[in-house]
Amino acid sequence: MSSENAPFIYEPIREELDLVRSDLAAISEEDFPGLSIMLAHALKSIGKGTRPAITILSSKFHDHDPAGPRLMACAVELLHIATLVHDDTVDRAALRRGQATISNLWGDHAAVLVGDYLFAKSATFVCATENIRVIRLFSETIMHLSRGELQERTGAYDWTTGMEDYYQRIQQKTASLFTTAAEAGAILSGAPEETVQRFHTFGHCLGMAFQIVDDILDFEGTESEVGKPVGADLAQGVLTLPALLLQERRPDEDPVRAIFEEPEDEARLKRALEMINNSSVIEDSYAIAMDFCRRAEEALSPLPDTRYRRALMELPPYVLVRKK
Repeated sequence: MSSENAPFIYEPIREELDLVRSDLAAISEEDFPGLSIMLAHALKSIGKGTRPAITILSSKFHDHDPAGPRLMACAVELLHIATLVHDDTVDRAALRRGQATISNLWGDHAAVLVGDYLFAKSATFVCATENIRVIRLFSETIMHLSRGELQERTGAYDWTTGMEDYYQRIQQKTASLFTTAAEAGAILSGAPEETVQRFHTFGHCLGMAFQIVDDILDFEGTESEVGKPVGADLAQGVLTLPALLLQERRPDEDPVRAIFEEPEDEARLKRALEMINNSSVIEDSYAIAMDFCRRAEEALSPLPDTRYRRALMELPPYVLVRKK
């Protein structure tokens, strides 16, 4: 959980995140050497640790036993890693954050089982909180994540997908985990319901902005920044916010439909990318992400002005400027 890119988020809870890191590292200490090696490799995929940091920070607004949020922080990060292992397998990705994927090294079958193991292990951490509301919330999140991914894959190359469908999909496949990370931290701290709901809104809006920026980077970033070719989502039949806005602006010459009808035609993709870059689509997409970030900040603004709230309030602007 490197804090190099966003130290303002992690500084107030550095000791607690170190404990979470130790808990996660211990997962690979299995008496079955083959599984132990694969788990250790999968756990290298831990990135900035944004989601577990949100869980711990969200628990800091009410007196509580820190054991519960620490368990939940581990569960949230394990769930995230498990989804990455499965996504890489389905996508046949060779690399994840510069290192070979589980499926690349040990095959698809082993990767699916490692992902399943991590899903189950995340559930044991949640159960250890002994909080029925959080256990149910976590279970629903797994369903949302799966449904969102299925919607994306079954809806591939459907150029009629609308904006409402897009928002529903990214809420499920991305924002749901941010929402749970924030809401669960507040619940486990024993915070009043009004505070819990503020963190629910914060997590939802932050997660929506996070995915929208991710979708923007598919067009605006470089291959080295985002880890995939520019326009890869569109080439794979996935409609995201910039492409949807382009459709709205060019209804008589729908470049998205043209690509989806003949995805092998690279000239059509190039044409769509040029149209996006020569329009206000990217700027307008950022404006929508900024609105979600504003709503995230508004949700927490009534809370006490502590270093924990200040750390959380730095997350929305950080999401807007991140490159991967």
